[in-house]
Amino acid sequence: MQRRLNGKTPRAVLPLVTRHSSLVTRQVILGIDPSVRGTGYGVIRVEKNNLSALAQGTITCPKDWGRSRCLAKISQTLRDLVREHQPTVCVVEGLFFAQNLKTAIIMGEARGAAMAAIAEAGLDIYEIATRKVKLAIVGYGAAQKLAVAKMVQRMLNLAELPAPDAADALALALTHAQENSRHGLNLLKKI
Repeated sequence: MQRRLNGKTPRAVLPLVTRHSSLVTRQVILGIDPSVRGTGYGVIRVEKNNLSALAQGTITCPKDWGRSRCLAKISQTLRDLVREHQPTVCVVEGLFFAQNLKTAIIMGEARGAAMAAIAEAGLDIYEIATRKVKLAIVGYGAAQKLAVAKMVQRMLNLAELPAPDAADALALALTHAQENSRHGLNLLKKI
């Protein structure tokens, strides 16, 4: 008490707390990095302390396709992924502030198409800010895409470097797995 009065507060030492093993022994996480022309996706399995990639890729749409056709392809591809891999949870990239209003609206459309397809399956959807993902994966919130891709490759023991959008989606899933393994230290934002 005397140290507090003198302005010297003792540091709180937090014990390392993890969730009960039955809560995180098996989980399949779908990460989504939405964009109209190139939506990245990544599916990982978390079993105890092992992480493995089940699927990854980019849902690409040609420039001559209308936005509505691209949105339909995003939704259908994600429905197919959900059916095939049976994820237990989904995590999407958090909203960002675009300088161009039109770009922000178009990105929002892709995000909405992705989230609607996932919500149809009854999955919980979480969002994580890009900066937080980079900090969790690389240790630096303003890391370059290449640094994120290399670290994702290393963490998942991938033979090849994942494509940029797929790497971002896998990074989202990995960050969710890390945050989920910490009991109550950082609350995830559920949508």
